[in-house]
Amino acid sequence: MEPIYVTGHRNPDTDSIVSAMAYAQLRNALGDREYAAARLGRISDETQLVLNRFGFEPPVLIHNLKNQVSDLSYDTPPVLNRAVTVDHAWTLMRRDENTLALPVVNDDGTLYGMLSTNTIAVHDMESILHSEIEDIPVFNLVSALEGNIVLDKGTPTISISGHVTIALPANGEESICLNPDTVLICGNQPDIILDALRANVTCIVVCEAGIPDEAHEIDCSTIVISTPHEPYRAARMVFQSAPVDRICRTSNLCPAHLSDYVEDVLKMAQDNKHRVFPVVDQDMKVVGTLSRIHLLKPRRKRVVLVDHNELSQSVPGLEQEEILEIIDHHRLADVQTANPIYMRNEPVGSTATIVAGMYMERGLMPTMSMAGIITCAILSDTLMFKSPTCTQRDVQTAERMASIAHVAIEDLGRMIFSASTSDDKSAGDILFQDYKEFMLSGHTLGVGQVVTLDSDRVMRRRDEFLDAMRARMEERKYDMMLFMITDMLLEGSHLLFLGDQEVIAQAFNVQPSDHYAFLPHILSRKMQIIPSLSVFWG
Repeated sequence: MEPIYVTGHRNPDTDSIVSAMAYAQLRNALGDREYAAARLGRISDETQLVLNRFGFEPPVLIHNLKNQVSDLSYDTPPVLNRAVTVDHAWTLMRRDENTLALPVVNDDGTLYGMLSTNTIAVHDMESILHSEIEDIPVFNLVSALEGNIVLDKGTPTISISGHVTIALPANGEESICLNPDTVLICGNQPDIILDALRANVTCIVVCEAGIPDEAHEIDCSTIVISTPHEPYRAARMVFQSAPVDRICRTSNLCPAHLSDYVEDVLKMAQDNKHRVFPVVDQDMKVVGTLSRIHLLKPRRKRVVLVDHNELSQSVPGLEQEEILEIIDHHRLADVQTANPIYMRNEPVGSTATIVAGMYMERGLMPTMSMAGIITCAILSDTLMFKSPTCTQRDVQTAERMASIAHVAIEDLGRMIFSASTSDDKSAGDILFQDYKEFMLSGHTLGVGQVVTLDSDRVMRRRDEFLDAMRARMEERKYDMMLFMITDMLLEGSHLLFLGDQEVIAQAFNVQPSDHYAFLPHILSRKMQIIPSLSVFWG
């Protein structure tokens, strides 16, 4: 069964990662085994430290949820080896009237060509005008004729070439041209058979009859095959004994890889007139076929969103998939669903607080290690309970989880907030480790935040941060960009910004200068920065 991805937002913080992991573990423990935690970006140093502390591996990284060929209910028809006969391929196609083409593969299973019903029909019609066969393997010919080799003197015949001639009693001997390039098809005609052997024809196909005893005494290299079919049917079978690699299409195959996006394959299908396309894996081995109707009905991936409900912060391709649930503590944004879903949005300081409550509601105690990372997530998102978003419920939940994990909240807090601003990290790493994009009343902006106990040390790299901000702002064409350096001891945030200085002055009632302002008592991006800008821009 396809997994149900539980994922937080892009540039995930500790709360986003832990909430996804905790909720997936909860659902799996309750018997819903298909839930899998996922992440949309790099694990921050803080989050990695937390995971290492309690013995967890990071969730699986997914770059997008766009529909891929692997999500399609493509067909898995028989796959033909290059050496099989056209007759055998036609038999397979007749079993299912919806089969319009079959893949042809090399011995190792890699794609060689495509064989369609149209191609077989064209081959059959051309054989009426050009009654020549070339290097047809004997095994192919015997199989197609459902016959037996009754005479093959000297070196065993491997393949057969020549001009196909049908000899009927009404034709008379004089009308039949017999030479070493002749492939003769006849019935119970002993004299014709003996003359053909004396002429050393390439092959004789005897229909519904045997060969005279004298045939064994003639010195020749002719191979004789008996078949239960009448001559005209046998003639058709001779031409259909050709290997499929002789007639299949080998150019412009337009294979669809399992990892290809459906939107790209759909464009390819529109640019080509083929009705069927081969589906291959990463090694070019054929796994199936698809037609245009498959592209119109992809199997939608299923996803649960935690710690966000905004498209710009979620996984690319989300609009193509099925959202099952949203568990969040942010403002309602622009994620839309086709059907009613379970949504839990509560005014607390951390999504992990909500998930921990769901454990309690379902009567399931989290493991010691899971309780440990839930504690860290709450402490991180509430800034050790100092954020204005923090509620008494956050405090109580963190204390309960810490008790289960047998850890001290103060020790975890010091560990968490010492990890974000180490001097060996680049300015970009610090800037974007907790970073979100917003669209507010037609204005686009990016807001990064780092929490520290020593903002003076971080502020010494001010010019580096501004350079990194300018590069991102130019790349994304933002109207404004902000970077909050939140100092828990000062209970405020140093704000570096690019954009209209007057907006900062009026939105936060400060006097900014040279892309900087200090915002006392401003600790929360979600609860203070974004609402203030939203009000200012209307």
